[in-house]
Amino acid sequence: MALRNIATRFDPHTIKQQLGITVSRWDDFMYLMRTLAERKVQSKEALGFLWTYCVTPARMPLSPIVLPNKRAIEKVQSLYEGKGRGADLLSARGTAWGLLNAVTEYVDHERRARSSEYRLDSAWFGQGAALKQKALNAALQLVA
Repeated sequence: MALRNIATRFDPHTIKQQLGITVSRWDDFMYLMRTLAERKVQSKEALGFLWTYCVTPARMPLSPIVLPNKRAIEKVQSLYEGKGRGADLLSARGTAWGLLNAVTEYVDHERRARSSEYRLDSAWFGQGAALKQKALNAALQLVA
């Protein structure tokens, strides 16, 4: 059986229609992401962002006190500061977009979970999805 040589042409408008993404929603999304990429964030501000908004609290053993998960904060901070995928890109390095990407990478790939299936479910529908939404809302507040 011979393979046919089929020339393909990428048509973003067709892809958007096939995925059910309206052009105006896509344009709105792109505008927000560019705005986040233009918002520079200082290291101190980034750390405050992470401590305030982006890490699921952990309950202290035998105590009602709830504290931020320091290891998670340190991991997200290291992703933001250059160890994350794409963290060295101009759009991410030192920006609100980079912060959001660091949180997303942590939730989707680094966060402890019983299995990769649990991590995926959490990232899409559970606590991970809620954490990513919280990070997005906080990042948008930085540019408001």
